[in-house]
This record gives sequence, C-alpha cells and structure tokens, in this order.
Amino acid sequence: MTTTLTLLDGGMGRELQRRGAPFRQPEWSALALMEAPEQVIAAHQAFIDAGAQVITTNNYAVVPFHIGEARFAERGRELVSLAGRLAKKAAQGSNTRIAGSLPPLFGSYRADLYQAERVEELARPIIAALAAHVDLWLAETQSLIAEIRAVHALLPKDGKPYWVSFTLQDSLHDGIPRLRSGETVEAAAQAAIALGADAMLFNCCQPEVIEAALAVAAGEARRQQVTLQLGAYANAFPPQPEDATANDGLDELRADLDPPAYLAWARRWQQAGASLIGGCCGIGPEHIAILAQQLTADA
Repeated sequence: MTTTLTLLDGGMGRELQRRGAPFRQPEWSALALMEAPEQVIAAHQAFIDAGAQVITTNNYAVVPFHIGEARFAERGRELVSLAGRLAKKAAQGSNTRIAGSLPPLFGSYRADLYQAERVEELARPIIAALAAHVDLWLAETQSLIAEIRAVHALLPKDGKPYWVSFTLQDSLHDGIPRLRSGETVEAAAQAAIALGADAMLFNCCQPEVIEAALAVAAGEARRQQVTLQLGAYANAFPPQPEDATANDGLDELRADLDPPAYLAWARRWQQAGASLIGGCCGIGPEHIAILAQQLTADA
C-alpha cells in the first residue's frame, strides 16, 4: 500500500565531514558543535533545501561513549542545548519540524554495554537541554528494548510525539528480523505499542533488512488494532561485524547506494507501510532530494 510520506533528513556526521567541518573519531558529529557550529546550521539547511520535513538535532554523539565522561559532565548539557538552538535556527521560517535526538547512551550497536543504573544520570541532562527546542522526541539507533523504556519514563509530560527507531542486525540469520541485542522486532513492536509510541522506525542498518522488519511491525500493529506510524532511514555502510562499535574508525561507504539505488529501497519501504523515510550515515542531501522529487510524485 502507499502511504502519505514525511521526509526525514540524512546522516549529519558524513555531511559535516563532506563539507569540511572538523571531524574525527571518537567525537564524530559532536566536534562541529564545539568548533564549527555554523557548519551544523549549513548541513541542516542542506537537508531542508533538499526536501526534509523533519530534521534531527545534532547531539547524537554528545554522550560519554563519544566525547568522554569528563567532557560530558562538564559540557554535555551546554552542547546539547546548542544542538537544539542550531536546528531551530536552520528551520526558522519553514514548516520543518525538529526531532530531539535521544541517542544510545552507552554506544551505538552495543547492547552489551547498557547500564540501567546510569540511564537517568545521562539522559536527564540531554532531555532538559532539548526540551525547549524540539517538536518531537526520537530515541534513535536503539539496540535493545530496555533503553527505550527507561528513556521514555524520563520524558516530560509535554504531549510531544515519541518516536522509537531501532538498529537491526545486518542479516536475517534465521529469517527473523532482530535488533542488535538479538531481541526480535516483534517484541520491540510490542514494547513500542505498550509505551504509546507514535512511530516505530528502523535506522543505521542495511537497507536489505528493513523491509522484513517493517512487515513485522505493521503486523503487530494490525493485531493489536492500534495506529503506529512506521519509518526507515538506512545507512550506507557495508555490513558490520557483530562486535562493531560506531567510534572505532571511519567506515567506507557502499558504492551501490547512490541516490537512484536508495530511491528503489525507499519505494519498497513505502509499499511496506513506511510513512517516515530519510537516511542515516552516508545518505546525503542528494539522496533526500531524489526522494522528495520521486516519492511525492508517486503518491
């Protein structure tokens, strides 16, 4: 089926790097917040100009995993607040909505590093710093169910939508789509619905595994007779080893995910019920532009 489309932005880190902003591991996209905030505005603007209707605040890497414990304690709230203000400045004068990034607190892809006892300590300053600047909350690149529950419990009762986006294992070992924790997408959908999430998305994984995950999430929403928006924003990395982390180097990008190829995947996701479509690492404004031109024409 076809669905009304909302276009998301693409991967901020690689877009900042492409523009010549200060960029290195492990700080990733947080470095531009510290050293070149004008480049963050320019990257947001490029995605808005390409057709993005929702942009995500550039605080994904403002966690100890990327910037270190001491710097997070000293500057975390300041940098997250800056990310919110920069997104708001870029969106000024447009109808673009701002998603407040609630990143994995203990490391991308690393469900094994999750520390339940530290969630409140790390999440509260991020939430407090973003609250005045965002239109919705986006818990993104989540590897396990426990974290979306824990973070949801800390959100203000502000009526803003809560979107959850999971990263998936890069292959279907047994034909069943799974989070990087090994938990099933079916269990994740049940958890998202129980929390009252407005949307469930899949991001920062191979485009090839997303369609099956969308089918499972859509099926669970039908079974429970609830409305749950679905979405997808894949990355352009090659398949990642199971012990990969997101700050141990700069991965090459797949040559077969140019804008027309990415469009073909997006069409499949839309047919599978996705109404929120954008891109993650390595998916740039040129990809979003072709989605804006072609997917809206298809509708």
